[in-house]
Amino acid sequence: MTREWGPDTVLPGFEATTLPLGSADDGPLVATLVRLRSEQPVRRAVLYVHGYLDYFFQSHVAEALVEFGWNFYALDLRRYGRSLRPGHRPNYCTSIADYDAEISAAIGIVRDEETHDTLVLMGHSTGGLTVPLYAHRGAARNRIDGIVLNSPFFRFFVPNARKMMLPVAGTVGAVFPWGADPTGISPYYGESLLQAHHGEWTYDTRWKPLRGFPVFFGWVRAVRAAQKIVARGLSLSCPVLLLHASASMMPGKHWSDEYLAHDIVLDVDDMRRIGPGLGRDVTMREISGGVHDLFLSREPARSKAVGATLAWLDARFPAHRDMTSTRTS
Repeated sequence: MTREWGPDTVLPGFEATTLPLGSADDGPLVATLVRLRSEQPVRRAVLYVHGYLDYFFQSHVAEALVEFGWNFYALDLRRYGRSLRPGHRPNYCTSIADYDAEISAAIGIVRDEETHDTLVLMGHSTGGLTVPLYAHRGAARNRIDGIVLNSPFFRFFVPNARKMMLPVAGTVGAVFPWGADPTGISPYYGESLLQAHHGEWTYDTRWKPLRGFPVFFGWVRAVRAAQKIVARGLSLSCPVLLLHASASMMPGKHWSDEYLAHDIVLDVDDMRRIGPGLGRDVTMREISGGVHDLFLSREPARSKAVGATLAWLDARFPAHRDMTSTRTS
């Protein structure tokens, strides 16, 4: 059966298709695969996986990759963004492995239906935790040629008082996974991005609200379990590019313009420490003045992040070489 792609409801010029994932106690589950393709025949592709409290809207990243000779695909995971349905617990999961189904399906579509020889996975924040774990033990891991990580979520970055509560939340999450902390998160990262506040971007705050969604204890437990695996090292065989900001700072009680040039969501020192243990071939790149999503940073940091990504991709997967992959399992 021919897959149906239709105009994306969010980004003009993009297309989307829905991936059914069965049902859960909060309703039928789907993922959404979005694409932007070159007008010329292209055999290289990037598959993007967003972070927590997020969805794909960074169209300028896709456009830069397409201009550089790559086709671009992005997943809105179950219960996120385009895939969030009435009755769903937003952004909820009880294991990072829950997302293996849609990642495997997307890899199959990009590789087989869309006939690409080279596939690079790109993950931001929690997506930057999910992607290397999938490459470590996912069903289609041998079909991944490279990985790009944008500020991966290797450890929680919270005030000490809340840090002490993480093990408690994880324990509660084992028996009451849908229980949640209703207090939300600091609004300042969102304010640093949104044009209506201090930023340059517009996006759907129903899917990416300033104060976030309730933080489910099952999700905390799932993330902590995944982080422990990554912290021990993964021995990935494919090359990895890890991008991170030059500095982090904990957001305070009041707005500061310093938030516009720091990662105020995660601690970059955790990325520096854990990143080299991901595999045998890890390239670390620091982006001065970057924010948590480096591709949403102010200039010149934004161009540096995109440029570093394009340069690494071209060096590892040049368009002129024979890119017929031997990874078929």
